[in-house]
Amino acid sequence: MDIRLPQYSGKVSGDIVITGSKSESNRLLILQALFPQIEIRNLSESDDTKTLQKALLSEDATVDVHHAGTAMRFLAAYYASIEGKQVVLTGSERMQQRPIKLLVEALRDLGADIEYLQQEGCPPLAIKGKKLVQKKVCLEAHVSSQYISALMLIAPSLTYGLEIQLKGKVTSTPYILMTLALLKKAGVKGSFENKTIRIEAVRNLDPVVLTVESDWSSASYVSSRAALAGEAHIRISSLREKSHQGDRVIADIYRQFGVHSVFSENMIILSKSQVKKPRSICLDLADAPDLAQTIAVTCLGLGIKFELKGLHTLRIKETDRLLALENEIRKLGGTAETTSDSIRGYSTEKLKENIGIETYHDHRMAMSFAPLALRTNLIIRDAGVVSKSYPAFWEDMKLLGFKIEEITP
Repeated sequence: MDIRLPQYSGKVSGDIVITGSKSESNRLLILQALFPQIEIRNLSESDDTKTLQKALLSEDATVDVHHAGTAMRFLAAYYASIEGKQVVLTGSERMQQRPIKLLVEALRDLGADIEYLQQEGCPPLAIKGKKLVQKKVCLEAHVSSQYISALMLIAPSLTYGLEIQLKGKVTSTPYILMTLALLKKAGVKGSFENKTIRIEAVRNLDPVVLTVESDWSSASYVSSRAALAGEAHIRISSLREKSHQGDRVIADIYRQFGVHSVFSENMIILSKSQVKKPRSICLDLADAPDLAQTIAVTCLGLGIKFELKGLHTLRIKETDRLLALENEIRKLGGTAETTSDSIRGYSTEKLKENIGIETYHDHRMAMSFAPLALRTNLIIRDAGVVSKSYPAFWEDMKLLGFKIEEITP
C-alpha cells in the first residue's frame, strides 16, 4: 500500500497513546518463557513482538521470524539453552544476509550446538538445545548490543549463571543497561562494571508483575512533527522522564529545534516554541542509533546542516539505513554523504514535491520521512511496513491533523 501525504500547514495537536516499548517487551517475553511466574502488562503491539510471542509458543520444526532481527538474536540464544529443543531458525531474504556469527560463536563457546544451513555466519540456523554449563564467555561488543542482551537474558537460567567479558568499544550501552534493569526488576541479581557483565543463576523467581513503558522510539516521530510544525501541542501517554530506553534522549536533542517537553502525571506534553535554529549540528548517536533517520529528516526539513556519527550498526539493519537515507534525501533535493558509520547532509532550497519515498522494507524509513508532510507533498511507498513497530502510526498522524490518502493501483 502506497499513501499520499498532502502538505499540512495547520497546528499539530492532539492526544497520542503509544503502546509498550518493543525493546522492553521482547526482553521480557524471553524472561517470561524461562520463568513463567513473570506477568507482563502493556506489551508492544508491534509485528516484531507478535512474531516473538508466536515463536515462543510454536512447536514447529522451523520457526520463521521474517524481518524481526531482535527475535532472531534472542531466539537463537533461547533455543540453544533449552535442553532437547531442535529447531531451524530462519527469516526473510534480508534476514538471511544479516550477520549473527559473533553471537553463534559465543553460544558455541558456552557449549551450544548450532549449525549454519546456508551462508556461513548468517541464518538460517539449525539449533539443538543443550544444557549449557560453561560460566564465562568473551564477546566483541562493537557490532550489536542485541548479541550481548541475548546472552544476558538466558544467563539466569544457566547452571552457574554467566560472566560476559566484552571486548572493544561497547555499542548501544543503554540497551545493555535496559536488559540489566529488567533482569533486576524480575528478581535476578547482576552487575555491569569495567566491560564485565555478571548475571547470577536463579532457581526460582517470586511471582512478579512487570509493566512495559511506552516506546520512546515511536515517540521520536511525534517529536519530529512538533519540530517541523509552526505550532504544536501534543500529549503522549505513559512516557517516563527517567527511562531505561536510550531513545529517551530525543527529548533533550529536540530542545534545540524548539520542541519543549514537560513531564506530567505519567505523560509528556510537547509544545513548539520559537527558538533560533542552529545552523548545523553534530551528534554521536552510538548509544541511540535508531534515532538517526528521524533526526536527519528533521534537519532536512528545517534546513539545518547535520552530521550524525556512531552509526555502524545501521548498515546491517532491515536495510542499509545509511544508504537508504542518502538515496531518499537526494531525491527530495537535499545533499547527503555517508561513510561506514556516519551521514552528513543539508537542504539548501525548498524540498521537491510529490516525491515517492522508498521504504526498503524498513519501518523507520516510512515513519522518519512522513513528518516532512509539514514541508512538502510526498508519497510513502509500502506504507504498511510501519506495523513492524508502530501499527497505529498512520491513524495517529490523522489524529494530529494530517490527511492520509491511500493510492489505489
